[in-house]
Amino acid sequence: MITERELRKGLKTKMFGKKIYAFQTIDSTNNCAKAVANLGGPEGIVVIAEEQTAGRGRLGRQWLANPNENLTFSLVLRPNVPPEAINQLPLFVGVALAEAIEKTTAIHAECKWPNDILLNRKKVAGILVEGSMQQNLVEYVVVGIGINVNQTSFPQELASKATSLRLECRREIDRATLFRDILTALEALYQQCIKRGFSIMLPLWMQRSSMMNKPIAVSQQGTVITGIVKGLSKEGGLILHSNGIDRTLFAGDVTILGEVNERFVGSTTVAQPSASLPRA
Repeated sequence: MITERELRKGLKTKMFGKKIYAFQTIDSTNNCAKAVANLGGPEGIVVIAEEQTAGRGRLGRQWLANPNENLTFSLVLRPNVPPEAINQLPLFVGVALAEAIEKTTAIHAECKWPNDILLNRKKVAGILVEGSMQQNLVEYVVVGIGINVNQTSFPQELASKATSLRLECRREIDRATLFRDILTALEALYQQCIKRGFSIMLPLWMQRSSMMNKPIAVSQQGTVITGIVKGLSKEGGLILHSNGIDRTLFAGDVTILGEVNERFVGSTTVAQPSASLPRA
């Protein structure tokens, strides 16, 4: 188990990680982080666990991650933004994660709308966001992050879709160092967003996405919408040109047409982080 002391060693952030709750086993890091936030816990608190017994993804899906091999943690934020801005948060987190992963692996990290990070077209990390609203303002946001770090095997149904930093780099990764790099990248970008608005992350995210101008299919509650990706709205929604009109989507299961066995999910939720893809 990575201890709080190991995680803090060399950590130079001013706010993120000032308080870290580290667990060997917990139901969900997001559940714990939300409980702490509801009790008035300050911005920057981190809850991290080696194993989660009730880790969840969007749409209630189960998240799979081998204990003691990956990073699964949640971060409490208290941005002074309106509720509609919450759709931009996974994009900001995605850019920060990509930067930290690239620093560790020297491999280009790709963002998939709006909550996946890919290495060589396979999912290596996921983001899940949950927020609490009060009087039309965001009271707090819990950002769940899961990264496949040193895991080398996946269930058969995920083997063609998921990867890890170790598999891509062919070496073991120091998880504590990666954790510190992620918090550093998150805090640096967060400070910029607080000053200038989270919309400044949109072009940075799009630079890391290969979805632009690609044909995709989006499944929403049993309905499938197909079209061409035209970009992102200022709120962080996906702009899809479908049947002659532009539509803005904020959730859905996304498949890039023509790319076999690649399934990307998007959501404005924020829940438990996980390292592996959710079961379908």
